[in-house]
Amino acid sequence: MRNPSLLQHSSLHHPRFDSGKPITEAPTGWNSSQRVRPGVQRLLDAFRQRGYQCAPLDPLGHAPVADEVLLTPQRFGLSPTEAVTEDGSPLLGVKTVQELTTTLRAIYCGNLTLDASAVRDEARLAWLHAEMEAPVSVDALPAAMTGTGLLARLVHVQTWEHHVARRFPHAKRFSLEGCEALLPLLDVLVEQAGAHGVSKLVLGMPHRGRINVLVNLMGRPALDLLTYFDAKYPHPEQHKDLPYHLGARHRVSTRHGDIDLELAANPSHLQSVQPVVVGMARASQDRGASHAPEQTLPVVMHGDAALAGQGVVMESLVMGRKHGYSVGGTVHIVINNQVGFTELNVMDAEQPRYATDVSRLIDAPVLRVSADAPEQVQRAAEIALAYRTRFGSDVFIDLIGYRRHGHSEHDVPTLTAPTRQARIDQLSTVVERYAAQLCDAGRASELDLMRVVAHSREQAIAAFDRPPAEAPALGMPFAAMPDLPLPELAQLQGIVSTLTQLPDGFQPHAMVQGLIKDWRTMSAQADARCDWRFAENMAYATLLQAGIGVRVSGMDVRRGTFMHRFAVWHGQQTDGRGPAMIQPLDRLRNGQARFEIYNSQLSEEAVVGFEYGYSLDASNRLAIWEAQFGDFVNGAQVYIDHYIAAGEAKWGCASGLTLLLPHGYEGVGPEHSSGFLGRFLQLCAQDNLQVAMPSTAAQWFHLLRRQACLQPRRPLVVMSPKGKLYEEADSHTPLQQMLDGHFEPVLDDPFTQSAAQVERVVLSSGKLHYDLARGRHAASAQGIALLRLEQLYPFPQADLQRLLKRYSGLRELVWAQEEELNQGAWPFIRDELAAACPTGVPLRCAARPGTAAGPTVSQAIHQTEQQLLVMRALGLPSQP
Repeated sequence: MRNPSLLQHSSLHHPRFDSGKPITEAPTGWNSSQRVRPGVQRLLDAFRQRGYQCAPLDPLGHAPVADEVLLTPQRFGLSPTEAVTEDGSPLLGVKTVQELTTTLRAIYCGNLTLDASAVRDEARLAWLHAEMEAPVSVDALPAAMTGTGLLARLVHVQTWEHHVARRFPHAKRFSLEGCEALLPLLDVLVEQAGAHGVSKLVLGMPHRGRINVLVNLMGRPALDLLTYFDAKYPHPEQHKDLPYHLGARHRVSTRHGDIDLELAANPSHLQSVQPVVVGMARASQDRGASHAPEQTLPVVMHGDAALAGQGVVMESLVMGRKHGYSVGGTVHIVINNQVGFTELNVMDAEQPRYATDVSRLIDAPVLRVSADAPEQVQRAAEIALAYRTRFGSDVFIDLIGYRRHGHSEHDVPTLTAPTRQARIDQLSTVVERYAAQLCDAGRASELDLMRVVAHSREQAIAAFDRPPAEAPALGMPFAAMPDLPLPELAQLQGIVSTLTQLPDGFQPHAMVQGLIKDWRTMSAQADARCDWRFAENMAYATLLQAGIGVRVSGMDVRRGTFMHRFAVWHGQQTDGRGPAMIQPLDRLRNGQARFEIYNSQLSEEAVVGFEYGYSLDASNRLAIWEAQFGDFVNGAQVYIDHYIAAGEAKWGCASGLTLLLPHGYEGVGPEHSSGFLGRFLQLCAQDNLQVAMPSTAAQWFHLLRRQACLQPRRPLVVMSPKGKLYEEADSHTPLQQMLDGHFEPVLDDPFTQSAAQVERVVLSSGKLHYDLARGRHAASAQGIALLRLEQLYPFPQADLQRLLKRYSGLRELVWAQEEELNQGAWPFIRDELAAACPTGVPLRCAARPGTAAGPTVSQAIHQTEQQLLVMRALGLPSQP
């Protein structure tokens, strides 16, 4: 039971303590009619606020702790023998100051402590203090998870490490020894999840302990994982990545129902998995008719040094508080060895300084617990899960342990930390410590405990040697979707009518009024010319009607950097009538298929990681991330290289994420010009990506619809338009091209009179085509055909060859690109172009000269360069 008087009387503020003199004044808000003595209340508050600094949690005894004088009764003007209340009634079950001090020290300065110094909400503080001060429930966990059952679990975890070391002494496994209590901690989260309405846990973790977790929690067969260490394994081609990068899926039965577990795969960029896990959890929560954060729990494990050192952590924490990216709270577990690689990262309670200080960004509490106190570790898990359920917010568990074998089993820790390693070598294991604790408490005899340990080891070895059953694939199962039927004119007219109906009292902006007029005109008849904005919105609308949801995320995506989308309309009325804003595509919601569009924080790395994770579980949804400008994707390079491009090949994780990267040289300088097309083409192999650069509104419409139902799913990278191409009138297409046809990887020249008379074919992508067309027209040039390569990977070899065969008189094929020779597509498609050339036809490239920084910042120079480029591509003399 909670003690209501503690909640009623606590001042719940954070005073600064002056250790030089006693504190005798009454606490803020003290009422003399209350029964707790003022000095006692200050003592109680001091333990609540500073107790964690005086807790000796470090198993090695190296971490400084605060001076205990901070928490002595004398500091608050109290004597040990005086009563804690005015009427002599007990507080926390005790009556004297000395007894209360002993009790509070056990609660707040023991093997489990509460660091709530970042929490500013008084209701949350009161709840946390009540949880810490409440008697521990003896029935919270099944008997098999307590006492000798808990000991057996620790033996099982420890035995795996010894088993691998014995079988493969030189294997790099990133042992969990020193933090074995991680598994009992996870066991509690799994066991108790159902009681909190959770049906699925999505987990992410770094290397340390991952293989142990795969075997002992995720059900991955031990014999399967051991093959990764076996140099004589006959089928090494089956291994696509290191074992401590692998993920898994598993289902566990608990007292509260079945719980699905998914451990996300993770490359060596340790903290990069954090936003991926959160994105996966959000997608799982979005599977129903509405967002249901209670049903899926994200659990992210961190290394202490990486948590404190990698910026994606901070980005992810802040992102989790933003609408569209929240998941109802994440449970964070810090596997805290107080060292990063070889650099010591020792916590310092005197400063105070902790690896978890990043939690202050989001006011998250930290439950700091010794890894050598497994029962307290379990209690920390219970409190953390209850806090997340109650407040829908993040919470940290700081598991303070050590690593017994250095950074990895190949490390020589005595080279850099001889004193520390000598201390570790002398330490008893957690199995030995907990067995002794059970014996000392009279909960089991020494002989019985020896039998439990021996029997548990035998059971563990037998389990590790059990032949593997077929494990479920990590990738999500998706049913193949049929091709979308092409829309009819009446359908698009009905969509426009629905989208452009305004609520009573809503006054749109003048630009939105113009858009409404344009859309009605564009949908009036099949030969009406349609712009990119109309094409994109119609693509989303027809997907929604087909039961396919759409999620768009990124900076400024609701309006669009170039005012190219207008997915959300803001009311301009000042009379208080009508809604403040509307999202027209909401009206086409179709069951679970809904349109969601979110302006992200000013971040690329965490947001791209989130959207990648979302796309892995995005059943029947099109997931899109749009960069404000294409070059901003640089901030998310880890996810491009290690997840989006390689995730399926390494881990079997198929993603349909679409990246929209506004790209095009417009004389605005090295930044804001390039989506770095060449970098993406460099990553392309084995059909892992799609890379496209559409040049017309109709192509844009068909490309988005194709991506939504593509099977097998593949990421799509689009060098999307910027301002000039959006406004290019010749890129706007008749509505009829949206009503029939499909996305074409190569577009022929519609203005060539006689293919047989063409001697030069100029192939380009994107907006450069229109400059080439104007240059050809201005020069009245004959014998030149302008083709467009709309899809650069997979390279449309057959389509290009078919079109080139039309030009029987072809004498030269030219690839033209706006980018410099050291950028763009040329270095990566040259071989494909050469293979597509008819025999004897030379191939050359027209591009800007190579530069270190990229495009010019001068409009005048840009125009001159562009004109020279066009003339060279067309084979025409340059203008003076």
